[in-house]
Amino acid sequence: MRSSVWAANNRYYIDGKSVALANKLFQTADTDALSRQLEKYKDQNDYKYFDENVQKFIEANKDRLNYLKDEAFSFVKQAAEKFDEERIVLSFSGGKDSTVTADVVIKAMSNPSLVHIFGDTTLEFPATTEYATRYRKSHPYAIFKVAKNYEQDFYSVCEDIGPPARLLRWCCSMFKTGPITRVLNSLYRNQAILTFYGVRKSESVNRSKYNRIEDDAESVKIQKQTVASPIFFWRDIDIWLYILSEKIDFNEAYRLGYDRVGCWCCPNNNQRAQFLSRIYMTERFKEWREFLVAFAKRIGKLDAEEYVDTGKWKARQGGNGLAAAGDVKLKFTSCTAEDHAKIYRLVRPFDDELVRMFVPFGILAPELGKKLLNETPILDYSAKVPIISVQPFSQDGYDNAVKVKTMNVADHDDLQRMIGYQIRKFNACRKCLKCESLCKAGAISIVGDSYYINPDKCVRCKICVTAKYLDGGCMMDKYLRTK
Repeated sequence: MRSSVWAANNRYYIDGKSVALANKLFQTADTDALSRQLEKYKDQNDYKYFDENVQKFIEANKDRLNYLKDEAFSFVKQAAEKFDEERIVLSFSGGKDSTVTADVVIKAMSNPSLVHIFGDTTLEFPATTEYATRYRKSHPYAIFKVAKNYEQDFYSVCEDIGPPARLLRWCCSMFKTGPITRVLNSLYRNQAILTFYGVRKSESVNRSKYNRIEDDAESVKIQKQTVASPIFFWRDIDIWLYILSEKIDFNEAYRLGYDRVGCWCCPNNNQRAQFLSRIYMTERFKEWREFLVAFAKRIGKLDAEEYVDTGKWKARQGGNGLAAAGDVKLKFTSCTAEDHAKIYRLVRPFDDELVRMFVPFGILAPELGKKLLNETPILDYSAKVPIISVQPFSQDGYDNAVKVKTMNVADHDDLQRMIGYQIRKFNACRKCLKCESLCKAGAISIVGDSYYINPDKCVRCKICVTAKYLDGGCMMDKYLRTK
C-alpha cells in the first residue's frame, strides 16, 4: 500500500490524516534499522500519490494563492519605491521562505538581475549547498554573491567559548550576519540598501515582534539595511501553496522531512530534525555528538551523555566552566593620584590596537601626549579639547594594564562605562564580527587578529559603545558571563 506523506512540526499527515509522534520516539528510534529499511524500499518510493493530492490542494486554494500574490507584489513595489534597483538585495538562505521571497520580488519588479546574497555558514545541509548551485544555474542573470567566514573554524570556536545554545547563538553573527555584512560593505560601502528577507511572523515568538518593514537600529542586525518581508503574514501552508503552484524548484532536504534547513546542528532544531540527521548525516552527527559529550564532561556535567541526548546542552547559559570566561570580567582600580582615572587589567600587552579602540570617542592625538609615558590624548571631535588620556601602566596584581583618565566632560562615569566596553572588546574579542555589522559607516573591521577602527570612516555615532545596541559592549560578555 502506498501513501501520500506530509511532515509538519512533530506531526505526520498520512493520506490527509494527522499522526502525532512523541519526542521520545525520535530520541530512542533505531536509526540504523530505519536506514536499512529506506535503502531496501527506495525504488518503491515515488511521488505519484503525493502529486495527485497536490493538484487537488492547488485547485482548492486558487483564490488564496491569487490573494497572496497580489498583496505581496504590491508590497514589494511600494517598499522598493525609495531605492534604486541597484541598492536592492535578496537575502538567500536556500530555505523555502527565502526561495519564495526571491521569486516574489523578481516577479513583482520584473527584474531577474537583482543581487542575491547566499550566507554559507559552513554548517549547511548538503542539500542546501546543492540547491544553491541549482538556483544559481537556473537564474543566470542574477548577481549571486556567497558570504562565508573563511577565517574561523566552527569546532575551534566551540572549544574556546562553548557550543551555541538557544540563548547563546554566537554562530549567527560569526558565520552568517558578519560575512554578509562584509559582502554588503564591499558592494555598497556606506550606502543605504533595501534587503528583502524571508521572515514570517508565525515562525517564532521573537519574529512575531518584528515589523514587516524594519529600519530601527535596535532591530536590524546589519545597520546599513532597511529590511522588508513580503511573506511576513504567510503561514507555512501558504509557502508550500506558492512553491507547488508556481512549480518552483526547492531544497531536497524538505523531501527528507526537515521543517527548516538552516544550520544542520542548530540548537533551535527539534528532536525530529536531530532524528533525521542521525539517518541522513550519520558521520557528521556522530562527530557533533562526541564533541558535545566531551564538552559536557569538561564543564563538569556528571551525566554528560544524558545532558547531550536529552537536549539540555541547548539551554546552556554563560561561560561557566570555561577558561575564556575570565576575559570578559572587567577588572580595574581607581587611581589614587588622579581624579577620574582608572587602571584596567589587560589580558595581553598594551599596543596600538587598544589605542585605536578609542577612535569612536574623538580624535587620537599622540603628538600632544607625554612621550616618556607613551600617552595618547583623545580630543573631542567638535570642541578639539582633550577628553581622554590613555597610557600603559604598571599595576600590582596585573601583568598588563592601562590607565585611562577622563577630563573636560559633564559625566565622567558614563564616559568610563563606554571606555570599559572597549577594554572588554580588547580583552575578549573572538572575531564574532558583531561590531562590523553594527557599524553603519563600515569603519570597523577585523584585520587578521586585530580589531581596527578606521578614523576616516568613523562618524562617532557611538553605537558600538552603547548598551542599547550591544549590551556590555562586546557580544562575548553575554556568551561568557558567569554567575
